[in-house]
Amino acid sequence: MYCTRQVTPTITWVGGNDRRLARFENLFPIERGVSYNSYLITDEKTALMDTADTAIQRQFVENILHTLAGRTLDYLVVNHMEPDHCAGIEELMLRFPQMQLVGNAKTLSLIQQFYDMSLDGRTVIVKEGDTLCLGEHTLQFFFAPMVHWPEVMVTYEQTEQVLFSADAFGGFGALSGNIFDDEVNFTQAWLDDYRRYYANIVGKYGMQVQAALKKLSALDIRIICPLHGLIWRKNLQMLLGKYDLWSRYEPEEKNIVLFYGSMYGDTENAVEILAAKLADAGMHNISMYDVSGTDVSVLISEVFRCSHVVLACPTYNNGIYPPMLALLHDMQALSVQNRTIALMENGSWAPTSAKNMRALIDGMKNMTVLEPVVSVKSAPKEQTMETIDALCNAILASLKE
Repeated sequence: MYCTRQVTPTITWVGGNDRRLARFENLFPIERGVSYNSYLITDEKTALMDTADTAIQRQFVENILHTLAGRTLDYLVVNHMEPDHCAGIEELMLRFPQMQLVGNAKTLSLIQQFYDMSLDGRTVIVKEGDTLCLGEHTLQFFFAPMVHWPEVMVTYEQTEQVLFSADAFGGFGALSGNIFDDEVNFTQAWLDDYRRYYANIVGKYGMQVQAALKKLSALDIRIICPLHGLIWRKNLQMLLGKYDLWSRYEPEEKNIVLFYGSMYGDTENAVEILAAKLADAGMHNISMYDVSGTDVSVLISEVFRCSHVVLACPTYNNGIYPPMLALLHDMQALSVQNRTIALMENGSWAPTSAKNMRALIDGMKNMTVLEPVVSVKSAPKEQTMETIDALCNAILASLKE
């Protein structure tokens, strides 16, 4: 049975939700599931904005057929060719023999890579700024390469001022009937998942996101319809502001997050001591994570949130404790920059993890490493406390700057 909602009187959400999927892209845990959004415009001509993942194929097709109410589907606009948004192309090509695929040259090339089907006479190839008239609605196409695939484009509907934004402005989390931003408490229930989505899916491409934001700033946008997550019709400036901040790699908050790896609890103890001293000095909302027990996607999201990061781990095989190394490699891969880092290490006979962590951090842009480095030999002792005190003071001074 169909399950749809109206975005406007002529634009219908025909997507669905997957609460069974454990990991997005088989990488990122999604305890709250994910939505696959698709939108159908009904006018003199009908146009579907992207398809959906195979996981919701039956629901998706029922939604489309109900909304069409016996009409044919004239156009399928493919903004993004990732499989969770293009899995329905082949079935719709078969169901609607007159349907035309609308995409750019790179889109059509990728379609041929994914599917063995003839596109002869069934494509409309668009370039930057091209338009497609549906009747009262006019679609205009703008390219957004590497946000986050090379073929990505966004589609702007001029009459109702709706932006179909592909994977941009999306987030993790299945929709529960409330599909609009003004129907939920976004900051409380959704912001963390949006930040984690951005940091891990789009975070590497800050320069490209900035270029896309500049291009979109020339448009009058009333509604943003992404392929995942909420539809935005009220707090657009807040969302756009977050994307601007994240894509410039500027922290959301002037605050601290502490990451530690600990084999037997001694490194963790040193970090707990530092956290207590920071709290005694008046710091609120301190966050702390065990890198061995927390998915790295959550850690990366916290790096995007906070201005100051403590990295603490033992030496392991003369190097960096593996879960901490994984975090540092992700920070490098996602172009993390503009952060202040404090280092703590542990080693019973040859502590080297701080030196090795610093070497990786020095390869990132505009990163400040505070002194002193806390070096624990096996377990914290009285002499360790003096260094922790000094690092605490350095962190507090840096936060006041």
